[in-house]
Amino acid sequence: MGRLYLVRHAQAAFLSQNYDQLSALGEKQARLLGEYWAHRNVFFDRVCSGPAIRHRHTAQLVSEAYRKAGRDFPPPTIASEFDEFQGEAVLSESLPELLANNPKIRELHSALQCASDDVAKRASFQRLFEAVISMWVGGGIRPPTAESWRDFCARVNRALSAFLVKSCKGESDAIFTSGGPISVAVKRALHLSAEDTLRVAWMSRNCSFSEFLFSADRFTLSSFNVFPHLDDESLLTYR
Repeated sequence: MGRLYLVRHAQAAFLSQNYDQLSALGEKQARLLGEYWAHRNVFFDRVCSGPAIRHRHTAQLVSEAYRKAGRDFPPPTIASEFDEFQGEAVLSESLPELLANNPKIRELHSALQCASDDVAKRASFQRLFEAVISMWVGGGIRPPTAESWRDFCARVNRALSAFLVKSCKGESDAIFTSGGPISVAVKRALHLSAEDTLRVAWMSRNCSFSEFLFSADRFTLSSFNVFPHLDDESLLTYR
């Protein structure tokens, strides 16, 4: 059986003008993962990264910490199919109509507008985002230009199949990506509904990893959302 580690990117720069970059805490999270894997003799035959800066930078920092311990880390290939679902587009394209016609969304949006500090803003935004994305996954809203949930899942599954078919027996691989693609991999392994798959997506910690076992005819979840390298409460983040 081969092993595949799917890594959620480290903390990005939420509430900044450019979300797609790691925060200082995110950089620390990534280095700690590289050190953890090196010290525990976890090796890799192939490494892949999604296309976002936060994916590639996480892989880079993990690699640097891993190599600093005197171990080889394969240079990551980039696969655009492992990008996150288009949540920003879903939100921006759907919000005007929802604010006009949906009292719950108006209430959640008002709470975000009134949030007094970054902690409150993060929590309020997440509640609003989850509500809108849940409607999108369930087919209640259909933004005109954003990729559909079904197309997103199909994209990630195509990329997983293409990656796994190139594997050699017993190899160990890693893919650096986002919570959405990781949840699709869990869906593939456990045959989850769309709603349960989305619940899985919200659970992934920044810079956590999930382990899958695979062969020519099997794809099995071994562990999900693991973060032993983040051994202090201050290192644990979702966004």
